[in-house]
Amino acid sequence: MRKILVTGGAGYIGSHAVKELQKCGYSSLVLDNLSCGHRELVKCGEFIEGDLEDGALLESIFSRNSIDAVMHFAAHAYVDESVRHPRKYYKNNVGNTLRLIDLMIRAGVSKIVFSSTCATYGNAEKTVITEDHPQNPINPYGRSKVMVEQILRDYDKAYGMRSVIFRYFNAAGADPEGEIGEWHEPETHLLPLILDVAAGNRECLEMYGTDYETPDGTCVRDYVHVTDIARAHILGLQFLQAGNNSDVFNLGNGQGFSVRQLIESAERVTGRKIKVIVGRRRPGDPARLVGSSEKARTILGWETQFPALEPIVETAWNWHQKLSSPVSAVKSVKLDHVLSKIE
Repeated sequence: MRKILVTGGAGYIGSHAVKELQKCGYSSLVLDNLSCGHRELVKCGEFIEGDLEDGALLESIFSRNSIDAVMHFAAHAYVDESVRHPRKYYKNNVGNTLRLIDLMIRAGVSKIVFSSTCATYGNAEKTVITEDHPQNPINPYGRSKVMVEQILRDYDKAYGMRSVIFRYFNAAGADPEGEIGEWHEPETHLLPLILDVAAGNRECLEMYGTDYETPDGTCVRDYVHVTDIARAHILGLQFLQAGNNSDVFNLGNGQGFSVRQLIESAERVTGRKIKVIVGRRRPGDPARLVGSSEKARTILGWETQFPALEPIVETAWNWHQKLSSPVSAVKSVKLDHVLSKIE
């Protein structure tokens, strides 16, 4: 059986995609340098610890395995860090991706599903963003993703490298079966920070601004369940395997939830009060940012299984409790799949 190479497959979204690949009968090969990912999150497939910067490793992977397509999640993804250390982001997100797709061409692998971001749009010119919205990223992270998108378009025309590009909005939640979930060090995402307060791991949550032009004065964002995002990657892969041309899709819930709504939902799910401190607005934060996923629904047949906020928070809370328990069953788990390392 030909394999799907999943780069960054030990990370938050990548690990969920690996699990969905197994459910759909695919064989996966997971490559991750574990700088941000965790081996414990890779529940199936063959795991290789390594870096995209290692050209010899990549050559060995492609020469030793029959690979049908690549799902590419490996990237640095902290906006603030990208501003402080742009070189790190361009070197990894752009340079290492270029190395990967060059080796794909040499190996005759012509299909890639690429993890992009709504950060490529920059400041929203409309409240519901479609794929034709201008791409004017305002930070190196977003710019690095735009660069890769353009490279993929150029490689398609020149070398027949077909791609599906997914621009995510806010991934949230965790595997409904509780095996894997969000695990960042440090954690910067809003929902896990809220749940940290509920779990007693954090004293309070700082809420940035309550005077936006929204129904409750707090920012509105689009949250989509991570399993729904993973399912979209299977559909994107199948889209390419069916011989379709390259395309780009937004992945969002299609509706917005405010910061206050997220906090209130967490209080209902956990049964605990979330202490909040109101701070100033952060520069550049738009009042409302919601993505249209109509194109993904129409062309790929993608539907969100978790459209409501409460089930997203419930799965996140179940995982959060498991991860933050005094003796974490997650962090002490013994891997039950084959681990390998190519020297």
